[in-house]
Amino acid sequence: MSEVTAVSKNLRVSPKKVRLIAYNLRGKNAESALESLRFVPRKAATPLYKVLKSAIANAKNNFKLEIAHLKIKELLVDEGKTMKRYRPVSRGAAHQILKRTTHIKVVLEGEN
Repeated sequence: MSEVTAVSKNLRVSPKKVRLIAYNLRGKNAESALESLRFVPRKAATPLYKVLKSAIANAKNNFKLEIAHLKIKELLVDEGKTMKRYRPVSRGAAHQILKRTTHIKVVLEGEN
């Protein structure tokens, strides 16, 4: 069994939104997960699709693994840096705006 990884960091999508989609993909066949991600109508599906596609390409080109035998072993969605911005409001006050970022790590498992 070989493990192949792909990582994407500092994506400007909230981790909470990405986790909603990632929850449904864990343990699935990589090819079917990639196909199902194409039809998810959420902003967070696009970066997940790209990272999964990258992991599949790494397995195929670097490790000579067959795509049909790849399975998602791990799908980690972690919080990245949070950019802090302020919005002016009445009486000279300011409300804080948190622009969250996400780190996604996909680990695929396949047979040689």
